[in-house]
Amino acid sequence: MHNVLREWQTELKQTFTGTRDAVPGWVPRLAEGDDFGYHLPGSAVWAVHGDMPTIVAGIRALLMQALHPGALAGVHDHSRFREDPLGRLAGTIRWIFTVSYGSTEAARTASDWVLRLHKSVRGGFVDGHGVARNYAANDPELLRWVHIAFTDAFLSTHKIWGRPIPGGPDAYVREWAQAGRLMGVVAPPLSESEMRQQLDRWYDDGELRCDSRVAEVVELLRAPPLHPSLRPGYQVLFAAAVTSLEPKYRDLLGLRTARLGPIPLPVTLATRGTLAVVHLALGRTGPSEQAARDRLRRLGFQA
Repeated sequence: MHNVLREWQTELKQTFTGTRDAVPGWVPRLAEGDDFGYHLPGSAVWAVHGDMPTIVAGIRALLMQALHPGALAGVHDHSRFREDPLGRLAGTIRWIFTVSYGSTEAARTASDWVLRLHKSVRGGFVDGHGVARNYAANDPELLRWVHIAFTDAFLSTHKIWGRPIPGGPDAYVREWAQAGRLMGVVAPPLSESEMRQQLDRWYDDGELRCDSRVAEVVELLRAPPLHPSLRPGYQVLFAAAVTSLEPKYRDLLGLRTARLGPIPLPVTLATRGTLAVVHLALGRTGPSEQAARDRLRRLGFQA
């Protein structure tokens, strides 16, 4: 069992960080900086992003984000998601953890770097009404869609499989709005109800669509190029992401809730067990959180 856990640890680190090293090089730098950062121990952001359901949330967020044809066009035309989907995942995780745990300077620098990359991401797409339009990755509408789809995914999965959120769901939406502002989102939603209203507006207005490009993303997310030892657990987590979706979005994606094995195992229960195994493999406190705590202690923060 010890050898199996060590193998899982190595492969999980490679998947989530892009390196087999014990700690990625960017993580220790989260201990640097001269301020407390945007988020602190005991915050809703630390509670959500430091918990295991984030793995399911990442899958759900990508499924949802693919439904906006403008957002998907940028990924399809300008990224290497087919050749290196895990590398793209590792870059996203680095940004999330830097904003969650880093100093304000580190968070701004990481966000500015992403925005600079987006400057050249431009092209055309056909919207949900069949009208040809132009897109730019830094367009306020697309930035808002990505931010809200992300926030919805992390909050929704945490409500199913996570622990209580300090201050409740509204606190998470309000705190993570800072990440939206750093990425250029104007007046991001500050409550769960406001977030849901804005999310559903795209659906109600017919802005979302599912086509062959979306189907390609779904199939890649259904069976990414993972190490064989991770595939059974990933299938449970993918099923969890699908199950967590609101039925109208699940239907739009052409997905159905899964049957796990010849004798159907409840997805919620199976996911809880799978996340517990991942937690055992990765350890109780993540290195990003530990680095942040080192910075806070150096600056005299007292919880």
